[in-house]
Amino acid sequence: MTDDKITRMQQLVSELNEASDAYYNGRAELMTDYEWDQRFDELKRLETETGTTLPDSPTQKVSEDTITGQKEAHEFAALSLAKTKQTGELVKWAEERPIWISWKLDGLTLVVTYDDGRLTKVVTRGNGHIGTNITHLSRSISGIPQEISAKGHTVIRGEAVISYDDFERFVMESGEDYANPRNLASGSLTLKDADEVKARHIQWIPFTLVYTEEDITSWGERMDWLDRQGFNTVERQQLEHPDLSAVEACIAGFTAEVTSKQNPYPVDGLVVCYDDTAYAQTGSVTGHHATRAGLAFKWQDEAADTILKEVEWSCAASTISPVAVFQPVELEGTTVKRASLCNISECERLGIGDAGTQISVIKANKIIPKVIAVTQSVGTFSVPGECPVCHAPTQVVVSEASGTKTLRCTNPDCAAKQLKKLARFVSKEGMNIDGISEQTLAKFINLGWISEYADIYDLRSHILELSRMEGFGEKSASNIMRSIDKSREVEAHRLLFALSIPLCGLDVCKRLLSAYSLDDLVNEAIKQSDDLFATQAEPQDVFAHINSIGPEKSAQFVQWFRNAQNLARYRRLKEKLNIKALDLAPTGNACQGLTFVITGDVHHYKNRNELKAYIESQGGKVASAVSGSTSFLINNDVTSTSGKNKKAQQLGIPIISEDDFISKYQQ
Repeated sequence: MTDDKITRMQQLVSELNEASDAYYNGRAELMTDYEWDQRFDELKRLETETGTTLPDSPTQKVSEDTITGQKEAHEFAALSLAKTKQTGELVKWAEERPIWISWKLDGLTLVVTYDDGRLTKVVTRGNGHIGTNITHLSRSISGIPQEISAKGHTVIRGEAVISYDDFERFVMESGEDYANPRNLASGSLTLKDADEVKARHIQWIPFTLVYTEEDITSWGERMDWLDRQGFNTVERQQLEHPDLSAVEACIAGFTAEVTSKQNPYPVDGLVVCYDDTAYAQTGSVTGHHATRAGLAFKWQDEAADTILKEVEWSCAASTISPVAVFQPVELEGTTVKRASLCNISECERLGIGDAGTQISVIKANKIIPKVIAVTQSVGTFSVPGECPVCHAPTQVVVSEASGTKTLRCTNPDCAAKQLKKLARFVSKEGMNIDGISEQTLAKFINLGWISEYADIYDLRSHILELSRMEGFGEKSASNIMRSIDKSREVEAHRLLFALSIPLCGLDVCKRLLSAYSLDDLVNEAIKQSDDLFATQAEPQDVFAHINSIGPEKSAQFVQWFRNAQNLARYRRLKEKLNIKALDLAPTGNACQGLTFVITGDVHHYKNRNELKAYIESQGGKVASAVSGSTSFLINNDVTSTSGKNKKAQQLGIPIISEDDFISKYQQ
């Protein structure tokens, strides 16, 4: 029997180590978190029963990223935390001492070091003792300032994460296949090109101050100190008296944020630590855990067994993704009927079959429905040979980076590949159609209801079907129709922006329309297009004379209308709209003759664009960079050491807060 257990332990060690290697290095997922935890717990139980620990057991080592580059030893070992799924164990660990509970962010740990206020290095966690120096990428990762006000030596540990929204946007736009935001964050830090990394929108969130020369022994005060340095630190809550009821109430609050999707970043549990950092350092090191350094709390995923009804293929951007549709089950207080199967590789790994296959489903981290196992397969899994949207042939593509197999549509004009453009069309800056999200647009595309902009204004013919769709209903359908009808009356610059003409943001559209009416603008572009077709010449700089347009933006505008398909779609759309001319005349003169630069967050205005619009309506100008012609820099953090603040100080330009601006210039 012991030999059988040892054999099983060897199998578990091999499977867990292989899965961890893929997980931490941006490759295709080999097992879900749920499966990993189950195997890990089984291995720990067998180690206890046999009194044996295999040399390469993951219970005795830190999982390791293997990002290539210059290796560097950590000044302070980055050990992993012991974990529990039981609140009772958490209360026992706390020993009635004040504790803090914070998010366990699901990304890649980076250790950031400053000396005398200047950033000196950024190192990945690696194996906890040696990591990879990626300081050259620091400017491409949000949340890592190049300078802070603190002097002396400072070491901070934090998590590099990508929000769900940025993850979905990247996958849609790039067509690259990643299992989840953590997988993308990890894979991004292997890149050499800093601009490419920046495009992934990685955010670094500090979760502990490892070292400072200042005498601060309270963990909470150390985090407050980081906040004062300008860092965006992890959300946290203190429990002075961590009894069972207090701990359960605190965890329930964090759980509610997860289930209601209030937290924009992926998490895989919570972290508990003592407020008394001196006491936390008195623990021993067992395996690869420091016993008092902290404790990880992970939710117990509720699993349910059900029967697969079909595998539905959903096309968005260039990827056609499989979705499991199954008999409804109750999970975490909600009814679940569908779960993404991610890609062909995941279907093959699970052993997905045809209708009647028995599967187990969870809501991973309380949010995302996920098929975790096939308990009995029926029939065979088949990959469609044609796109469900345009019916063009499909192609199986294997990622060079991860080896993941995905299905792609071969038609470059497939309606599903216009998803990002359609999302911009309905956005607030564009046609401002409430109630139609990117996910909703994807559904309409897959149903064949939308293939171009004008089709949105014919959706009323589908209102009955829409009202019966899951997640909508009569009220929601009616609200969408009212919003569509309201958007028929649109300002010319918003319509131009909504068309997704390259390099034509709202400012460019306004400037073009300051020199031409919409019809004259389009007619001039068409005239240029006709001339170019005849001569096969490059686009002329017909609009380059307009302030801040230039030859490149002019050429892009002409090229867009040079495309016969674009022009035909524009004309079909225009027939359904009442377009209002852009009124650029200021409504006041409170900012007349002044040029402002806006940086940082705003609090009184909805966003910086709204503040910019007000300044322009009062005769002022808004520039993107501080220069000698700048009148004021608006920054709510007037004492920050940001580049724009420093430039303003060097040039003697006043730095004012939003409150200062409102008191002086708000009419």
